[in-house]
Amino acid sequence: MHRTLFAALAAATLLLSSTVWLSAPARAQASGSETYRQLNLFGDVFERIRAEYVEEVSDHDLIEAAIRGMLASLDPHSGYLSPKSAKAMKIQTKGEFGGLGIEVTMEGGFVKVIAPIDGTPAAKAGLQPGDLITHLDGVTVQELTLPEAVERMRGKVDTDIRLTILRGKRDPFDVTITRAIIKVRSVRFRAEDDIGYIRITAFNEQTEVGLERAMKALKKEIGEKMVGVVVDLRNNPGGLLNQAVKVSDAFLEKGEIVSTRGREAEDTQRFNAQPGDLAAGLPVVVLINGGSASASEIVAGALRDHGRAIILGTRSFGKGSVQTIMPLADDGAIRLTTARYYTPSGVSIQAKGIEPDIIVEQVRLEPLENGRQRRERDLRGALDTDSSQDSGDSQDSGDETADTRDQAPQDYQLSRALDLLRGIRLYSSRLPN
Repeated sequence: MHRTLFAALAAATLLLSSTVWLSAPARAQASGSETYRQLNLFGDVFERIRAEYVEEVSDHDLIEAAIRGMLASLDPHSGYLSPKSAKAMKIQTKGEFGGLGIEVTMEGGFVKVIAPIDGTPAAKAGLQPGDLITHLDGVTVQELTLPEAVERMRGKVDTDIRLTILRGKRDPFDVTITRAIIKVRSVRFRAEDDIGYIRITAFNEQTEVGLERAMKALKKEIGEKMVGVVVDLRNNPGGLLNQAVKVSDAFLEKGEIVSTRGREAEDTQRFNAQPGDLAAGLPVVVLINGGSASASEIVAGALRDHGRAIILGTRSFGKGSVQTIMPLADDGAIRLTTARYYTPSGVSIQAKGIEPDIIVEQVRLEPLENGRQRRERDLRGALDTDSSQDSGDSQDSGDETADTRDQAPQDYQLSRALDLLRGIRLYSSRLPN
């Protein structure tokens, strides 16, 4: 029965492909024979396992394992989604899902952390971009595909999972994380005095609306003294392509945002900006790092290529491929890499990433304890201040560094972005009309 099934499948494959073979009959016949032989080989292995494996295995499990292996062999981002995983992905793109709150890929047989999502159990547990997950509850991940590993990390709310982490040159260590409902608020914002700061943590169905609300609120709070906007895409693992296009469009008046190119020339798609700039021409700085991937890189690449923003931080992740979710008859789906995306200048960032205009590593700064330094006023016989230019309002505070330590920015990259925007405004204000 099963041999008949595979023979029928092979015949159907030959019929469906016959229109391609008409232009090269000899080559088509050879190709068709090879396809039939390989399908027959698969049938032989399938039957051997069913008949002689030490334990009984269901046909469903064997077929599903074959599908998983076939997709996993293509690239790190293609894979099979069980009905449960497919449902979870639909929920995730809406901005709410269950799990740890972590975006991952596969590298060297291990699960690699692209970025933890802000405010989630993974972020609170201290997971960092670049961490390698080697075991889940003591079970090695090297025998799992990426979808299988992700499915194991998901589970009932308030249950624990133990992750074994490999970080840099440190010895492996365990981190226990409690699963939770992950509600992704993809856009956060605040006023940094005269600058609007917008943090985008993911690109889901709520992102465009969140960005519009953020800009409206910042304009109302800061008013006409606003000198620029910082868009923080650090550790943003990406998400929906259409949301990346809309976020880019929000700061552009015209021009191409991104193009996607598949296997065939006719599969090429181009996305263009429409008139309307939420920032009304104010300078924009985009922050990126090694955890900025996919949709984040689309935004950074589009705004840089159009000269609309300065990119600051460190090189991005380099995921320049597009995955399409294709539903299957069993309510599952396959996630298949169907295209590469290109920035407006025609550059693919696959495996290369976006190189910032200004490279700024994230560091921790501490004020030096140099004591009080001598100044002109401390010298014997120093001239007094010109009283004609003294407003009388200034007061000697003694040690000028005494009250600044607690006010120093903890985020060095953000501090440099704020300095850059204020420097641009200061320089522009001094140019002759």
